[in-house]
Amino acid sequence: MAKFDQKFGEVQSNVKATPGLGKSMAKWSALGAVVAIPIPIVGPVFGALAGAAWAYHKGTKNKGY
Repeated sequence: MAKFDQKFGEVQSNVKATPGLGKSMAKWSALGAVVAIPIPIVGPVFGALAGAAWAYHKGTKNKGY
């Protein structure tokens, strides 16, 4: 569990340190949730997580994080 907490802290720091990354993650998260609406019960939740992960990947892939 300590590794998870450490990684969570790193991601949080990266989002705070990279201008526009949080806004991009919010946009992609909303889009992922809307696209996943047809999937019953947990679709929008996983869609939002996938969208945020995609935006984080796009925002940090050239930064070496």
